[in-house]
Amino acid sequence: MIREDALAALPVRTALPALERALDEHGSAVLCAPPGTGKTTLVPLALAERGARVVVAEPRRIAARAAARRMAWLLGEKVGGRVGFTVRGERVVGRDTAVEVVTTGVLLQRLQRDQELAGVDVVILDECHERHLDADTVAAFLLDVRETLRPGLRLVAASATTDAEGWARLLGDAPVVEAEGVAHPVEVVWAPPARPVRPPHGTRVDPALLSHVASVVRRALGERTGDVLCFLPGVGEIARVAGLLGDVDAEVLQVHGRAPAAVQDAVLSPGRGRRVVLATSVAESSLTVPGVRVVVDSGLAREPRTDHARGIGSLTTVRASQAAARQRAGRAGREAPGAVYRCWPEAEDGRLPRFPAPEIQVADLTAFALQAACWGDPDASGLALLDPPPGGAMAAARSVLSAIGAVDASGRVTGRGVRMSRLGVHPRLARALVDGAPEVGARRAAEVVALLSEEPPREYGDDLAAAWRTARRGGDAYGARWRTEAGRLARSAEAGGSAPGSPAGATGRDSSVSGARGARAERGAGPAEGHLSDDTVAGFVAALAFPERVARARGEAAYLMASGTGAELGEGSRLRSAPWLAVAVADRQAQAASARVRLAAVVDEDTARTAAAHLLSRGEEVHWEDGDVVARHVERLGAVELSVRPLKEPGPGLVRDALLEGLGREGLGLLAWSRDAGALRQRLGFLHRALGAPWPDVSDAALLERAGDWLEPELSRARRRADLARVDAGQSLRRLLPWATGEAVRLDELAPERIEVPSGSRIRVDYSAEQPVLAVKLQELFGLHETPRVAGVPVLVHLLSPAGRPAAVTADLASFWRDGYRAVRAELRGRYPRHPWPEDPTTATPTRGVKR
Repeated sequence: MIREDALAALPVRTALPALERALDEHGSAVLCAPPGTGKTTLVPLALAERGARVVVAEPRRIAARAAARRMAWLLGEKVGGRVGFTVRGERVVGRDTAVEVVTTGVLLQRLQRDQELAGVDVVILDECHERHLDADTVAAFLLDVRETLRPGLRLVAASATTDAEGWARLLGDAPVVEAEGVAHPVEVVWAPPARPVRPPHGTRVDPALLSHVASVVRRALGERTGDVLCFLPGVGEIARVAGLLGDVDAEVLQVHGRAPAAVQDAVLSPGRGRRVVLATSVAESSLTVPGVRVVVDSGLAREPRTDHARGIGSLTTVRASQAAARQRAGRAGREAPGAVYRCWPEAEDGRLPRFPAPEIQVADLTAFALQAACWGDPDASGLALLDPPPGGAMAAARSVLSAIGAVDASGRVTGRGVRMSRLGVHPRLARALVDGAPEVGARRAAEVVALLSEEPPREYGDDLAAAWRTARRGGDAYGARWRTEAGRLARSAEAGGSAPGSPAGATGRDSSVSGARGARAERGAGPAEGHLSDDTVAGFVAALAFPERVARARGEAAYLMASGTGAELGEGSRLRSAPWLAVAVADRQAQAASARVRLAAVVDEDTARTAAAHLLSRGEEVHWEDGDVVARHVERLGAVELSVRPLKEPGPGLVRDALLEGLGREGLGLLAWSRDAGALRQRLGFLHRALGAPWPDVSDAALLERAGDWLEPELSRARRRADLARVDAGQSLRRLLPWATGEAVRLDELAPERIEVPSGSRIRVDYSAEQPVLAVKLQELFGLHETPRVAGVPVLVHLLSPAGRPAAVTADLASFWRDGYRAVRAELRGRYPRHPWPEDPTTATPTRGVKR
């Protein structure tokens, strides 16, 4: 039986009848319950009392353990009785377990092994508002199971703040059950910094903001009673604020996913004195921190971001959503009235995003794509998801899976891919374990993969091998978790064999690895497995996991990765002299030219070739470089050039393409443009503007696009830049004239080079402007009543003085003789008395000379 005193304090009990009715009638429900109402702990127990076996899926290990302990306490038992939990690497359940709390990752693995979830009656997806990728995937798989295998399986989507309507639609128009909480009032105190602070950039947070947060914590300790819970975006910010609070009269605790279990347990138990709990978003949901009456909210959170083009993922600091801010504030009012100090202006609150970005829209989807392929839906088009996966991210994920042999050419999972999916790590790391274990030993490969699956603390440094040795020595919480995970992975690797249902031979090593290993052995490179150094093993396994990140030095602490992305080491790194690196962790800030290496291992060229054999290519490369055609025979590892030698007789087609590349880069100025050629281009440009087709477009973009047409056969005969400089552009340009329609012969009629004026002079027409220009001395046009036209367009007449300077401009000569001539005559005839200035120019005799 549930403790009666605790039951009375959990308001969600009033919603239980409606929830049970919804599950009985519909089979699914959306439960919206404020923080502290008991939705995570009471609801599973109540459903289990009706005879159901319940699985509760939590987004984090710390939340899963805490929820199981709380439920066991409500029953007056220890964990492992009627309530148990399973997280990666740890399982505490018993024969009588009716409620099992698991992480969404564990449930995902269980579904892949047993799609029917035999023996499970109800699945509760807790904190579904956080939109973690595993949780969204689990929901989609469960809906598929309900539709095809287990129509009686009941589902509950539970959260304090969520898109209830969206989840209800996803669950088949499921009823929404709302629980009223005990509304302990939470006073909102707006506490923005006195001076502007820099917005977060990547993972960098302005130290001035962190100093302000620390000062707000001090203020809250002075103004309020009870413990203080302060939300910060990451471990680094928590450590910095903890340092600033070293002298406060309270116990300062740091809570995050890497915190030791003892610290986590201490936070979730009542303290003896006053406490300040510095936490990441792990404390937003599922966890009740007893004694908290005050929340200090920095307003920041961390979200994943992936550069799919470069294969680099990282965390970035963002503004917390309105939903997250409500969740955080609710922690202050769980047990009694409280207060939340928000470290941003009240005016900005309405501009915050409503909900956090769904992870499926911003994260690396390689693991998701493998899970979907194992489920039998490689493109995830048949999965019921609140948000569909972005096409570009899915394409990048499938490319990775294909490269590591997890899927075949059609995108269907291979036996090797099934085995990788069941290792419980990212597919890249699964590939490193599967292919690395036979080469370096299962235990050593597992230890390096465990290091890569949870990035070691920054104080371990950026040298993967050195970090491995530090973790081995132990002595900290990370070392303990690492040993547990390494043991789990080693057991999985040693089990080996084919995954259930996989074809024979499908789970062996990557052929590129075994083949390259044989070639390396022939060269005598590399000692036997048992004698490999830590540095060699770390580099080999890291290179297997991230083959496109093997990198060769190209300067002081600067490297080029096989993906084509630059990488740089930090100051003081002991890796700076290495000729080759296998980069395991890197992040690239927005607009940065290179990625910053966070964790890497030294490798040699043989190891790089072995791990990234699928990126190895050899061939002729002819392209435009440094202003001319360069022809080489190149061996490459992705973007890294391994060897280069000149190519004496490149193929004509390759040279032609290189010349076209050069024209595209440097423009048409590479050709010989005489005055006549330029004039012809201007005439054709005018006809295209005035008449359109069939007269060709001769703009730079159009000519470059059709360069392969109008520059033949000169282009095929050319071999270098100097040959292009000898091409008569005007002669080549005539190939674009509309010969097929017969219009080409009218070129001189429609756009003549010169126009004869009344004086008998043949004046060149300038077609360089939008309207053709005829620049002629005024006296040579006497007697001409109408403006000359070309292709039906009146020319713009520049009337020149006897000295050849513009005296007037007109496109209507008749109007000028009538209205403008008098002013020009009055101004110029005194200056040029030897030239005629008749009163009526329309009847005067045109002349090129002076008066006799």
